[in-house]
Amino acid sequence: MGKIGYINDMKKWMEGFSFSYPIKVRFSETDMFGHLNNTVPFTYFEQARIEYFKSLGFMQDWVDTRKETIPVVADLQCDYLQQVFFDENIHIMVKAEKVGSSSVDIHYAGMREDGNPCFTGRGTVVQISRHTGKSVPWTDEMKELFQKSVHKHPQANVEKA
Repeated sequence: MGKIGYINDMKKWMEGFSFSYPIKVRFSETDMFGHLNNTVPFTYFEQARIEYFKSLGFMQDWVDTRKETIPVVADLQCDYLQQVFFDENIHIMVKAEKVGSSSVDIHYAGMREDGNPCFTGRGTVVQISRHTGKSVPWTDEMKELFQKSVHKHPQANVEKA
């Protein structure tokens, strides 16, 4: 496995995850070679990210059309470490790695049942106004919830307002 730019120390990085979302690889997610199609981890990241945000209590406001803010993905990447096959059980690990004033760098790890990572990823999510499209800062409460989640992995950081 080559160097992954957003991971300095794989062991330390892996220790920082506390949220996990289970996935079973469906037949329709595999390609003609029998392994997971390279686009599918992005869907897994989305599913796990939504559940992570639900666990923090953010999704309830974001899906309420009367509220001003929504999350948008500004960038997303995936690094493939091992092939994944139909019917495998994968856990998608999610953590907030760095929190800015209106953005958060989210990291992901697709983990096999034996504890080995098969893919990793990261992406930036920005909170914006659904009316203007401009970024909207996290509230103090949201920052506090992110802070609690990043305390589980001390290498992460949250910008102070």
